[in-house]
Amino acid sequence: TVLRGGRTVLSGPIRLETARSLAAAMLGSGEVPAPGPEPLPASGPIQVRAERLVVYAGSGATAVREATLEARAGEVVAIVAVEGNGQRELLRALAGLLPVASGRLELAQPVAFVSEDRTTEGLIPELSVTENVTLGLGRAAPWVQGVRLDWPEARRRTAELIAAYGVRAAGPAAPVRTLSGGNQQRLVIARALAAHPQVLLAENPARGLDVRAAGAVWRRLREAAALGATVIVAIGDLDEALAETDRLLVMAAGEVHAVPPGASRAEIGALMLRGNRTA
Repeated sequence: TVLRGGRTVLSGPIRLETARSLAAAMLGSGEVPAPGPEPLPASGPIQVRAERLVVYAGSGATAVREATLEARAGEVVAIVAVEGNGQRELLRALAGLLPVASGRLELAQPVAFVSEDRTTEGLIPELSVTENVTLGLGRAAPWVQGVRLDWPEARRRTAELIAAYGVRAAGPAAPVRTLSGGNQQRLVIARALAAHPQVLLAENPARGLDVRAAGAVWRRLREAAALGATVIVAIGDLDEALAETDRLLVMAAGEVHAVPPGASRAEIGALMLRGNRTA
């Protein structure tokens, strides 16, 4: 059984399906042309440049195979991929969280990273909103001075962040575990943007959120791009990527591919399956 957009779109014996038919059901097989790469804005400087990057997974296998990409200020770029095709390792390498085995990488600073797993990697549920914001910002927080932390200022600034981003919480002292999933994600995005990043990297930033919360997250990402940030998201939902981002790249079996102008959903799906280990 295949679900897409909360609906059952295919149900039947696996022996009657192929990797291509399953991909079509998962990604949508309509022939409506999907927007191809738009011309990069001439005024936007390149803020991310990766050339022939090789990155290894924790198992030692090659996760990213000579990936090359560029992204400019003001862009929201989607890296679309079926789960497990190197997009996780690529984003972490761009964020400086995984070592690059070979290749060249240049990023404007500062860089912010938003993990798709907000409850394990993004936040510590037992700690307060203020403590989570402080840990996330680290020495970039104005209330952190060497080994001193100005907690009254931390709580004041966190309260301002809660109000500015519409995070529904009892207050800056509330444990993060008391926030809904949507509000936890708003907090993670708010904390990342509070560092005023030149490059923002996010994994499936609206996964698991309702329509209202997802819309709020995407609006914030677009606002950051409008102010000059480069936003790169790794995302598995092709429909969402087409609706919310400016340009698509496809990742399959660790390789990054450009999407031809005017490519249909079926053609993008075929790119996503190119060399796929599970196809």
